Amino acid sequence: MHTAPLPVNPHGSPLKGIRGHILTFKANPALHDDAEGCYDFHDDGLIVIQDGYIVDAGDYSAIAPAYPQMRDIDMYADAVVMPGFVDCHTHYVQSPMIGSYGETLLDWLERYAYPTESRMADKQSADETAREFFRQTLSQGTTTANVFATTYATSVNAFFEESERYNTRMICGKVLQDRNLPEALKDPSAEESIAVAGELLEKWHRRGRQLYAVIPRFAPTSSPRQLQLAGELYQRHIDTGVYLHTHLNESQNEIEWVRELFPGMADYTDVYRHFGLVDRMTVMAHCCIMGENEWQTLHDCGCGVAHCPSSNLFLGDGEFDYREAVKRSRPVRTGIGSDTGGGTSFSIPRQLGEAYKVAMLHGCGLSALKSFYMATRGGAEALRLENTIGSIAPGFEADMAVVDLRPSEFVGWRMKYAATVFEKLAVIASLGPDNLIRATYVAGRKVYDRDRGQKWMYADHAGIERVS
Repeated sequence: MHTAPLPVNPHGSPLKGIRGHILTFKANPALHDDAEGCYDFHDDGLIVIQDGYIVDAGDYSAIAPAYPQMRDIDMYADAVVMPGFVDCHTHYVQSPMIGSYGETLLDWLERYAYPTESRMADKQSADETAREFFRQTLSQGTTTANVFATTYATSVNAFFEESERYNTRMICGKVLQDRNLPEALKDPSAEESIAVAGELLEKWHRRGRQLYAVIPRFAPTSSPRQLQLAGELYQRHIDTGVYLHTHLNESQNEIEWVRELFPGMADYTDVYRHFGLVDRMTVMAHCCIMGENEWQTLHDCGCGVAHCPSSNLFLGDGEFDYREAVKRSRPVRTGIGSDTGGGTSFSIPRQLGEAYKVAMLHGCGLSALKSFYMATRGGAEALRLENTIGSIAPGFEADMAVVDLRPSEFVGWRMKYAATVFEKLAVIASLGPDNLIRATYVAGRKVYDRDRGQKWMYADHAGIERVS
């Protein structure tokens, strides 16, 4: 299907083209019986970009004649151009301790995560970590992420400053935590923590492509007073697109701890609901051990959830039930999360390979059609950005990943025996190496090029200015 193109702005930037195999999604294949109606694939496709937005996209032979003035076209053979991947949950501040051994979630937090996060009070440490996080993320084709910083304002500022240099659409916020963790990470008081969060929100939310999230770490590390104030801050700004981002039902030990700390609540979700934290801009990470009432609440409130398979397997937590999440009678907006540093890779395709294994443990196949939807348009839906990112179509922001179908000698040979684009993507999710992504585009500008000597390039900010 070819959507009507945007008019070319005669005073805008020169037209930019990207040519190759192009794949984009239109609907959730888990909720529709007509699989072919859920996506568009162009074997020889063309994307036309101007001023950071997609002007046109479709078969090269059909649309190229309409743009004789376009001279700058990047061509990709043996690759699939897709919407940039969406990482619905990750901790950039934990990048220095990714891969650390842990026996349980709570033990791992105490031994590795908290000490690492404590170092982010230092601006140099936060800046260095943000720089490396963006390099790793962009080199894996991820163009939008929903990100935990930590307690300190320095960690939030470092993240957004680096995001601005690339002009990426990112979500981040100060983590609210005033009890049950080391003193160095504790907020001095609930009131002061919300005041700082409010200042950061005013500074960064909708500045360029940046978006802010109110982030209580998880219920056990926030006092009832802090959760109450967090809910009030969230509700005051929800209509401007501010998010609420937290963890839910990640492990059994965590759930039992929540029961002890919040007696009288029906379940873990009810704790957040009680404080006004469950609403349409809420994104819950993990959701591994869920009751039916909790799924129903998330559906009714329009929440998004982030499936974090690598992290859950690495830390031995619960296992996300994809079938329950997308149950047709009450589907929940579902995306994928790397959850680094509990997760062991910044690569979203690698997360999809892990998600396939978790689904098989539940006796449920997770096809490449469904999983790559979850990594692109599905993630955008979980973040309520499905009209902005996650698709290759006129009017969308031009964030794209170029996925190499021959990233290694063996994978290239294996592709001889994969007939369709989704058979090939299944191979990529299972076998794709770290150098899988050939290029990453942000607002129409190439910010990562695997085959250049200097792989990462800051944007010059001539593209998208401010999103209303």
